[in-house]
Amino acid sequence: MTIFTEKLDEETLTTAEAKELLAEIEADYAATDRDMNFNLKRAIEHVNRFAVLDAEESRELVMELLELEKVDESTAVKIVDLLPQDRDELRAIYAQERFTLSGDELDEILNLVAKYA
Repeated sequence: MTIFTEKLDEETLTTAEAKELLAEIEADYAATDRDMNFNLKRAIEHVNRFAVLDAEESRELVMELLELEKVDESTAVKIVDLLPQDRDELRAIYAQERFTLSGDELDEILNLVAKYA
């Protein structure tokens, strides 16, 4: 059993970016004829099912969303992963925030999402 005592680095990834990384890991396992553990198999199934954009597109959209005033990185990643289609879906992403977005702010985000969806 391995116990980790220090976090060296942390990065927020979109599902598409995680899919790309997990594809590399899956290829490494296939090349060495090792069996993947259950959790790794489930993670690969999950990203294959839910990643809509490719990794590059998803990061581009995150960067565009981060240029907006009321979008932080974790929210941008949620938006990219979920690709909301209307104001109600987008409001659900912001439900935990202490502020609300105006109609114009919602539309601005939805217009960015529409360019990629």
